[in-house]
Amino acid sequence: MTISQAAHTESAAPTYPAAVLWDMDGTLVDTEPYWIQAEHEVVAEHGGVWNDEFAHKLVGNALEVSAQLIIDQSGIALTVPEIIDALLARVISQVEQRVPWRPGARELLLELGALGVPSLLVTMSWRTLADMVVGRLPEGAFQALVTGDEVSHGKPHPEPYLAAARLVGAEPSDCVALEDSPAGVRSATAAGVPTIAIPHVVPVPEVEGAVHIDTLAGVSAADLTRIVASVRAGR
Repeated sequence: MTISQAAHTESAAPTYPAAVLWDMDGTLVDTEPYWIQAEHEVVAEHGGVWNDEFAHKLVGNALEVSAQLIIDQSGIALTVPEIIDALLARVISQVEQRVPWRPGARELLLELGALGVPSLLVTMSWRTLADMVVGRLPEGAFQALVTGDEVSHGKPHPEPYLAAARLVGAEPSDCVALEDSPAGVRSATAAGVPTIAIPHVVPVPEVEGAVHIDTLAGVSAADLTRIVASVRAGR
């Protein structure tokens, strides 16, 4: 092999993020319909009125924020902790029966693990639900979890993604975030993490620092750096 051939081979080698920071609901697993169903059930059982338009406004938010919005919109006489407990119980029951993986997500996660690229879960769901989902994956699929009950400020605040980058000892700008919701994309980009938005239940507006794609199906680990290249070039 000549020197020029060696240089070309080296330059063509794939590059990977320092870490991939995964949202859970709507990105890794298709659990948003579980949450929406749970909201309808809890509100109806307590004499309130709910619809999918209201439900879509909650997607990606911290559970405390969503619970307060349910109270404000429906007028039901429950506290924020009571609503969170009721929603979580219903969603966990659904996940126990079936984990609905999003297209391409599980495959990409396992490929990253095989390559030694750390993945961290950054979710506003609480630890009880996150542990159940992660427990359905091979051991070590996620290096660490950041959950909604373990941060002071939930998405769209940058704290969850900054905490995840610290856990893996990486600069946020060297990571890649995968998100499906407006709140999640705002959280990740505010933390300085190049973000791939994969809208699902609700549209995600264009946000500086994020690139939109339709699906993770067929996306490989080597594709991630390429997809966010325009975002990094704009820094």
